Amino acid sequence: MADKQHKHLIIGAGPAGLTAGYELVKRGAAPLILEKDPRYVGGISRTEQAGGYRFDIGGHRFFSKSQEVMDWWRAALGDELLERPRSSKIYYNKKFFAYPLRIGEVLLKLGIIESGLCVLSYLRAFCFPVKPVRSFRDWVVNHFGQRLFNIFFKSYTEKVWGIPCDEIGAEWAAQRIKGLSFYRAAWDALVNSLGLGGKGEKSVKTLITSFLYPKYGPGYMWETVAKQVSKGGKLVMGAWPTAIKQQPDGSYVVTTQSADGKAQEVSAEHIISSMPLAELAELLELPDAAKEAARQLRYRDFVTVSLFMEENPVFDDNWIYIHDPDVKVGRIQNFKSWSPYMVPDAGKDCYGMEYFCNKEDPIWSADDAELIAFGERELRQLGLAGPATRVLGGHVVRQEKAYPVYDHRYQAAVAAIREALAARHPRVHLVGRNGMHKYNNQDHAMMTAILTVANIMEGARYDIWAVNEDAEYHEEVGADRQAALDSLMPTPQKASHD
Repeated sequence: MADKQHKHLIIGAGPAGLTAGYELVKRGAAPLILEKDPRYVGGISRTEQAGGYRFDIGGHRFFSKSQEVMDWWRAALGDELLERPRSSKIYYNKKFFAYPLRIGEVLLKLGIIESGLCVLSYLRAFCFPVKPVRSFRDWVVNHFGQRLFNIFFKSYTEKVWGIPCDEIGAEWAAQRIKGLSFYRAAWDALVNSLGLGGKGEKSVKTLITSFLYPKYGPGYMWETVAKQVSKGGKLVMGAWPTAIKQQPDGSYVVTTQSADGKAQEVSAEHIISSMPLAELAELLELPDAAKEAARQLRYRDFVTVSLFMEENPVFDDNWIYIHDPDVKVGRIQNFKSWSPYMVPDAGKDCYGMEYFCNKEDPIWSADDAELIAFGERELRQLGLAGPATRVLGGHVVRQEKAYPVYDHRYQAAVAAIREALAARHPRVHLVGRNGMHKYNNQDHAMMTAILTVANIMEGARYDIWAVNEDAEYHEEVGADRQAALDSLMPTPQKASHD
């Protein structure tokens, strides 16, 4: 017999888990939330602190085309949700290019000869596209040409995933850079420059120029939400499931273990899981084929080396993508540009040197002091710190399973697990990025939780797997923005009468 009984058990206190908890409490339920981290909530949207500096695990913009999510955020933080200017760039060949790419700038900075070769490369891809499209490389080459793929996509993408672009699924590109192409970017640049994109022109897109951001980082949002959830539910830090046993009535007994090794059993009628899908599958009673499919799912880990520095005027963007094979860093965050409250005073800066890796890689196990010195060397090698700018210290964060990998096997694996769960565990609900093994943005993860709670509490039939399937490219806003506001919200499925 379980020691504690709960109607709703939530695994993970990241954006999806806490959103589910908040939505349940709002409806009068009292969920139990388990969080593995003993200190921080927010998952990879948490904000860690050291030496008076605050830093994210990557950057987390608060922007959504769902008005419901935007209103949700504003209700949670009010005036402490700042509007911040957006500036991101690609560093390539010692030059900076705005991101998302602006074709006019790209052609100008690449020079006449290289620009001409890029245009010819695109025309060749346009006339003779790769068919069928199987990989990330195929998709990007078809939309931009081989030459621009080599310049602006190949190096960074392979740093992120640690595998060749030919081994990354095409759906990764379709989801992350949906709707963009050489032709469309060039056409929109021409139309905008000639002033032809009037009020009646709905095809012209503009880049997102600002976003909302919590005053003290994304973790501040989720710390605030956690306090609200704890008023009606219970949040247990440093606890994680080690076994899940289904009962004859369809409910579950879950064995949890705390950081000090203490085990406890709790019972639940419904489980909402944002834990990595591969780990969840190992805890449930599933057919051997589904468990084997779960073992095929791969993840990419992540190391952030935060450098505490004197104020550095060289680099004032929010973040920069580093397309340079001579350094290991893949992306650099400037946390003060996200919010001035992320540093102890205006005379300081805090940069996040981001290294994509696997736990088996040397960079994961390297000593913190060694990593801080290495990060400083790479920052100076790139010319992103003035020679007189001193590094005052640093902090290292290691994040396991930061990114679900979209390789050629993952879709079939996820489909097999979903089929087994639907047949044997209809009261286990998957939400969030790792919970669904789906590279969702923060707002998408929240929407999966919102819809899941509606399904449980109201008998709705929303298909949460449709979230972000048809949403427009996340870096753009259409001239007719209202039509896209709720593109994250799939329509309910018709009730089954089987």
